Amino acid sequence: MIKAFFLIFEPVAAWNRVVQSRRSVLFILFFYLLPMLLAVAGVESWGLVTLGKWQPVFQKIRGFQLPEHLREVATIETTQLLLALASVFIAAYVIKTVSGTFRGDCTFQQAFVLVAYGLSPMFLLRLLDVLPRMNPLVSWTIGIILSIWVLYQGVPRVLMPDPTHAFGLYLSTVIIIVLTSSLARLLPALYVLGLVDFHHSWLTHRFPQWFGQ
Repeated sequence: MIKAFFLIFEPVAAWNRVVQSRRSVLFILFFYLLPMLLAVAGVESWGLVTLGKWQPVFQKIRGFQLPEHLREVATIETTQLLLALASVFIAAYVIKTVSGTFRGDCTFQQAFVLVAYGLSPMFLLRLLDVLPRMNPLVSWTIGIILSIWVLYQGVPRVLMPDPTHAFGLYLSTVIIIVLTSSLARLLPALYVLGLVDFHHSWLTHRFPQWFGQ
C-alpha cells in the first residue's frame, strides 16, 4: 500500500523500481495486490459496521451492525475483492492482446505488472468509502483519475512500446482499465447505496446464505 503513495507522488522513480525488481505475477498477486485489497476490505467493513452508509434513495444512513448483518457485509466485501481481482486479470489479458496492434507485443507478466500497480491509487482511494456520506462512485472517479496519471508514466517503462505507438497504447490501456474497473465497482456500489435490492432477487432465493436469509 505504501508503494501506491510513491506511484502517485514519485511515479518515475517508483516505476523504475518496479521494472528493476522483475517480480512474477504470483509474487505481485500474493505479496502486493491481495494484501492491499484485503486491507481495504477490512477498513470498508469496519466503516459499514460502525458508521453505516448513506442511502440517498431512502434519505437515511443504513446501519450494518453485527451480528445480524455479518453475512451481508462479508458478501459485499468478498464480491468486491473477487471483482477487483477479475478486473485486473481481464484488463491485463486485453492489454496484452491489444499491444500487438501497436507493435509492442508485451507479455502477460508485463501487462499484469502495469495493471496491478497502475490501479493502486484507485484501490487506495476506496479507503474514503469508510465515510458514511462518501459515494463509492466519487471515490472511484478520484482514484481512476490518479491511476490514469500513474499509467502515463508506467506504460512506456513497463510495456516498452515503439515510441511512435506509445501514446496510442497508453490511450487504449486507459480505456480498458476504466471500463473494467468501473464495471467491477458498479454493482457493489449500487447495492451499498440502496439502488439495487438483492433481497427480492433470484440470486437471493438461489443463495439465501449469502444474504443472511
